Amino acid sequence: MLFQVSLQQQLNPNSGCMEYEEICDEILKCDKNIRYVGVYDFGELYEKMRPGLKSYLSIEETEMSLSQAVYRWSTRKKTVNKIGKPIFALAKYEKVYRVTVPIGGAGLILISIELDTDVNKVVDKILKIKNKYHQ
Repeated sequence: MLFQVSLQQQLNPNSGCMEYEEICDEILKCDKNIRYVGVYDFGELYEKMRPGLKSYLSIEETEMSLSQAVYRWSTRKKTVNKIGKPIFALAKYEKVYRVTVPIGGAGLILISIELDTDVNKVVDKILKIKNKYHQ
């Protein structure tokens, strides 16, 4: 297997959604500067980290960051009638870019990207992949 699968999927490989695993794989493959992809939906996290890289966050920190992202995304939906549906959110940190993209009804894709890249081009690639699976 080319990419690492989350501990949850290693322990119970039948629990994961193949579509979300494919999305993670495709997003990681679309640009060498993508470090991490996680898809959160229906209370489950499907995630993959580029091999050879170490996560900046522990599992607990990743889960906390994810719960904060879900909350922030829910607040973005409150202005849909005035400014339209949110397409993605981008944050720049000292070490990485973090991109959040909605998928499905309440799901989110979280992506970490190295700083030395054209993040807008990477986001365009990510959105094309996401749109292939979910409009």
